[in-house]
Amino acid sequence: MKRTVILLLSVMFLLGACGNKEGMEVSDIWARTSTQGTNSAVYFVIQNHTGMTDELIGAASDSAEAVEIHESRMEGDVMTMSRVSSVVLDPAAKVEFTPGGLHIMLVNLKQDLKAGDEIQVTLQFKNSPDITLTATAREATEMNMNN
Repeated sequence: MKRTVILLLSVMFLLGACGNKEGMEVSDIWARTSTQGTNSAVYFVIQNHTGMTDELIGAASDSAEAVEIHESRMEGDVMTMSRVSSVVLDPAAKVEFTPGGLHIMLVNLKQDLKAGDEIQVTLQFKNSPDITLTATAREATEMNMNN
């Protein structure tokens, strides 16, 4: 009996540990296709598993002359886009970087970005370590052409 209890507790502990995530989790990563000398954008979902508030304060990529955090939003009946200095990531919060909302803007691409091409972008945080993402380029559609 004692052996069974110890075994069950061990299994429960191991299963619990498997589900625990730490740090920043980034998923659904993709970039919009574009041509050399023009802009593109990178989209993803980020979830903060650090247990404390953090901020995305910047991004970098060797594939563009500049990389900035931007946000698109409707003001009246006009879509506007502006640079954002940082994005607050509360504990357990999930923030979506999507067409028509937050995104990482790649300014003046150094080469064409065709469907299926991959591009690396490094996310920079106030407290957490940098994370380098690999985004696969996808064609823009009517649903995601706002950025």
